[in-house]
Amino acid sequence: MPKKSQAIETPRGKRERTFKGLAAAPGIAIGKAYVRFGRHIEVQEYVVAKTKIRGELKRLDAAVNVARRQITSLQERAAGMRGTTGDELVFLFDAYLAMLDDSRLVRGARSIIEEECINAEAAVQREFTALAKRFEAMKDAYIAARLDDIREVASRLIGILVRSPANEPPKTPKGGIIVAEQLSPADMAQIDPESVSAVAAALGGTEGHTAIMARALGLPAVLGAADLLVGVEQSQQIIVDGYSGKIIVNPTPATIKRFEKRQAEKQKRTRALDSLRFEPAQSRDGTIIQLMANVELPVEMENVKQSGAEGVGLLRSEFMFMNRDDIPSEDEQVAILEQIVSVMGMQSVTIRTLDIGGEKPAPALLTEIDEAAVSALGLRGIRLSLVNPDTLRTQFRAILRVGVKRNVRILLPMVTTPGEVKRAKKILNEAADELMAEGIALPDPLPPVGVMIEVPGAALTADSLARASDFFAIGSNDLTMYTLAVDRANEHVAHLFNTLHPAVLRLIQFTTQAALRARIPVSICGEIAGDPRYTALLIGLGLHDLSMTASNIPIIKKRIMELDTLAATQRTQQIMEQTDSGRIAMMIDDFNTLA
Repeated sequence: MPKKSQAIETPRGKRERTFKGLAAAPGIAIGKAYVRFGRHIEVQEYVVAKTKIRGELKRLDAAVNVARRQITSLQERAAGMRGTTGDELVFLFDAYLAMLDDSRLVRGARSIIEEECINAEAAVQREFTALAKRFEAMKDAYIAARLDDIREVASRLIGILVRSPANEPPKTPKGGIIVAEQLSPADMAQIDPESVSAVAAALGGTEGHTAIMARALGLPAVLGAADLLVGVEQSQQIIVDGYSGKIIVNPTPATIKRFEKRQAEKQKRTRALDSLRFEPAQSRDGTIIQLMANVELPVEMENVKQSGAEGVGLLRSEFMFMNRDDIPSEDEQVAILEQIVSVMGMQSVTIRTLDIGGEKPAPALLTEIDEAAVSALGLRGIRLSLVNPDTLRTQFRAILRVGVKRNVRILLPMVTTPGEVKRAKKILNEAADELMAEGIALPDPLPPVGVMIEVPGAALTADSLARASDFFAIGSNDLTMYTLAVDRANEHVAHLFNTLHPAVLRLIQFTTQAALRARIPVSICGEIAGDPRYTALLIGLGLHDLSMTASNIPIIKKRIMELDTLAATQRTQQIMEQTDSGRIAMMIDDFNTLA
């Protein structure tokens, strides 16, 4: 829940107020507010005579065509943008167009018009409301972001049907800060980052496309500041702190000076880190650590390359299956994967097979499976893939085709037994035999197959899994969740999520030692890999391959260059003797302060 605003009096009697939201995109901006009020469209529902149902369906089809033309126009504009921003928007607008192409939203609205004999705009509203209830029950940040996408398309259709004027592009004086109830990704697509210095909104989350766009544009952003519009007036001076999630209205001269100093310090640190990007990640005593990137979307690859990443340690392939009602073809998967791996040249790219289940739905895969079966403790990851061997075989075929001229690895998610690895390898070999029979070239040898260690059972049997695997990748996020029985998305227990719990650390240690004994590579790709607080601990545990969000690589490299590996190992040995997570945290922080 956002905190209530705080207010103090300035020397001139103006009130300085602070609003707390979500830190959606890093950075600090100081400027004048351009308050952009949203336009809520009231939808009137009325009965349509059966003789006029055909005409109502035609109205809906016409609105879909208009929306398609509007989005295509936005997409063409995005394609002309430089760098990842344009690529990200093109990908997003592809998703929007897919939603207009006989999607669940459009099909559902058509069915409601035919069965309940109501007007088209009300049918779209009804179907969106039904979808929203279903998505909101999942309580997942990624799903919430997809709901925002559906809301954008539904709102556009309704606006066209009721002939509401289209939202005007956000316009501000140079250096201005956009303040709104909500900003859609389409709004963000029309922002000129040369004019706008930051965005702030009462609604929105950190995982939505609006936040992604803000980060891609390099704009500081605070979203989800609930009562923001109550406290901000047009042209008031404000500060947006994208690090802490704070928005300060009518800042005092002292507050402005403090934030200007922070801006200058941050810019200095950024320049210093940029100079390290292509330096080796080498400790003071000569230990080389490999730093790789986690990738979720193809548009991230430019940033990955610029970060100095030495490869991709985790490519989440499920993005290809989300936001669509069908399964991507083999050729589609090849094209997308080639787009990613080609950027890395001959550097290693680890492609994780489909990790669907839990709170990450893929409707096309679940048509014949009860949704209850794909819970966090159900058919998730490799379990679901083995239930759908044809889908897994297609994915393997695509990876093999891409891997002919590239350095790719295959990673299996949510593995608990060697038997699952063996069954997956059997399907991989079948896929290879099929391609060979079709005269299609294969990698020689076939790509290594590794397993993701993210459940306690896998960590505790790591020795046996190592005999069936070519490498390990430790997923610390899920490993912590399953070990402690804590769902981070549940606000009632989120405070119990603690990667420094002795049980979690011992499972990481056990897995790492098992890999070292088996002489197979082992990496870690959870959030702690990209947090400099934990770098010494991970290196001390024997982990010399770290995979993280690309933007974190420079700061992790800096921390490695400050470290002595022997000292980190000795401190880690002391830490692993502890039984209290508070004591462990203190020992880590003490070492980081001194080292």
